[in-house]
Amino acid sequence: MADDPTRDGLKNQGDGLVDEVKGRVRNTVGGITGDSSEQLKGKAEELKGKARRKIGEKQVEADNDA
Repeated sequence: MADDPTRDGLKNQGDGLVDEVKGRVRNTVGGITGDSSEQLKGKAEELKGKARRKIGEKQVEADNDA
């Protein structure tokens, strides 16, 4: 099924989690190296991932309620 909300939700959750982890790593590396620009980019990527993961959770939740 091309329009499977649960599968789309799970993909968004997984991709969001990956972005969160990458953002945390980037933020940490920026902190270690003293690169505030890299820290900010890491924080932004982490927030983007968190938002995507939450969207995925809501997609799965909505599909389960339907």
